[in-house]
Amino acid sequence: MRGPAFLARGRARLDGDAGSATVELAACLPAMVLLLLAGMTAVMAVVGQVRCVDAAREAARAQARGSDGVLAGRRAAPEAAVSVTQSGESVRARVVLVVRPFGLRLPGVTVSADAVAAREPGEIR
Repeated sequence: MRGPAFLARGRARLDGDAGSATVELAACLPAMVLLLLAGMTAVMAVVGQVRCVDAAREAARAQARGSDGVLAGRRAAPEAAVSVTQSGESVRARVVLVVRPFGLRLPGVTVSADAVAAREPGEIR
């Protein structure tokens, strides 16, 4: 049979592990924060892409109708760069947006969208 000396050795081994969970948590916490930041940036990039598509469509439609396409695109996505070009009977709008996680000064993700619309008849050129 095992006596009190065996129990004392087992207890000493357990006492030596005290605080190991705290150390493991402290080592994993930066990685968890980094993963959370990356996930949130990905979600923000998808939302930014949808906004770019909407802004490009609005800009192309407005320019095709004879309005200011850049202004229409900036209304849909104020922080994006909007450009509109015309060639022949078509109008092309391009919207570019840099998505930064929570406005931090970290490298951002650039998303963009293009849209093409035919000029409406009767437009003043």
